[in-house]
Amino acid sequence: MGKILSAYLMPHPPIIIKEIGKGEERKINETIKSMEYIAEDVRQKRPDTIIVITPHGPVFRDAVAVSYEAYLSGTLKKFNAEDVFIGKNNNKVLVDEIVRRAGQRSIVSVKIDDLTVRQYDLEKDLDHGAIVPLYFIEKKYKDYELIHITYGMLSCEDLYSFGKAIQEAVAGGDYNVSIIASGDLSHRLSDDGPYGYHPSGPAFDEKLLDLIRKKNYRDIVRFDSKESESAGECGLRSIDILLGTLDGIENQPEVLSYQKPFGIGYGVAVFNIACNQEQENESIVESLYDERRKYLDKKRDKEDAYVRLARMSLENDVLGKNQLPCPKEYPEELIERKAGVFVSLKINGQLRGCIGTISPTKGTLFDEIMDNALKAGLNDPRFLPVDKDELNEIEYSVDILEKPEKVDSKESLNPVEYGVIVEKGIRRGLLLPNLDGIDSPEKQIGIALKKANINPEEDYEISRFRVTRHY
Repeated sequence: MGKILSAYLMPHPPIIIKEIGKGEERKINETIKSMEYIAEDVRQKRPDTIIVITPHGPVFRDAVAVSYEAYLSGTLKKFNAEDVFIGKNNNKVLVDEIVRRAGQRSIVSVKIDDLTVRQYDLEKDLDHGAIVPLYFIEKKYKDYELIHITYGMLSCEDLYSFGKAIQEAVAGGDYNVSIIASGDLSHRLSDDGPYGYHPSGPAFDEKLLDLIRKKNYRDIVRFDSKESESAGECGLRSIDILLGTLDGIENQPEVLSYQKPFGIGYGVAVFNIACNQEQENESIVESLYDERRKYLDKKRDKEDAYVRLARMSLENDVLGKNQLPCPKEYPEELIERKAGVFVSLKINGQLRGCIGTISPTKGTLFDEIMDNALKAGLNDPRFLPVDKDELNEIEYSVDILEKPEKVDSKESLNPVEYGVIVEKGIRRGLLLPNLDGIDSPEKQIGIALKKANINPEEDYEISRFRVTRHY
């Protein structure tokens, strides 16, 4: 029977590598000491396989990516350190079993081989999210095979359940495994950092590390997506999978260090696992799914007429029901008013479709919502059409636009209160107000300009507008 010997949270700042930092790495010396401590712990436990879960490999919206080449290798050439090299044999037998077990849990995994690399135009080499933690491991211990996993943009429940599939695959074989969740914490901790400051940044790091210390894994998996997105983190999904690998296994977490000298949070933690893994605690996988279903049911029960109209329009079409929502069952405003409308769809906090009109194109608000709901679900060019298996997971929002007004400068904008439109000739880009992570007029304008393919140096017009948001 195989065992998970150890599990770790390790950051991946390239600057921590002395060949890259060239002295700057001394600013995060406590982090270096913690990484070296983990490397020694791995040496003592002597796993035959190390599984690294990273944010920086091939990321899919609806699947977990698992490398499937026989030999996995990569350098830090992108960071001017080509001599920093990691090369390991892939434990493909265990990969096959992980993918099989995940499939039994209805979680899609993509094996990244030569064919998928060509098909999706992916990077084949190991990413820095894997190389940086392994750099420290290699200084102490080299006798292991590697499994390289990149999390997908799945629900926290699915990521946790994927981790459980890893646990089952390991237990069903004859492997001794160590697991590394690679991930930095907030990237928005200071104004002089590369991503600026947001108050959610320090709050996220403090809360996450506190939850780890208290062994409150359920609340980590349940972490509010708006908080984590505003914080600009990249490690939470890696941690979700790692916690799934420990589901039911007695362990004691310990935060070894936390530093933030470059405006990015670097947390290092070890999850000390009990030697006797047969004495398991109760699994929380099914209860996590139950909580998710109750949350979505509650959203459905509380939705107003605008959201219900958008949802019923899309569901009837996808399910092939030959019927349309009846206008008489909705408020008179929907029949008497005209307005531009945006309908947005999200699954697991990630955008699944968004289509809208700046000014009305239909005779009634009712028809405007219905038409844009169908287009958001079926015709958004960024996504495949929604299928029936996704319907129960979709969260809807409907924005009713007020008439836009021209403004002379960015100083008249407020990304929480106003949406923005930029125009140059026939090119036009729009961004709705009060979006996660959009906290300045500059950022709002920048994204709108990209959508419109307008160079910031061009002479363009700016308009602002308010919305009434229904969700």
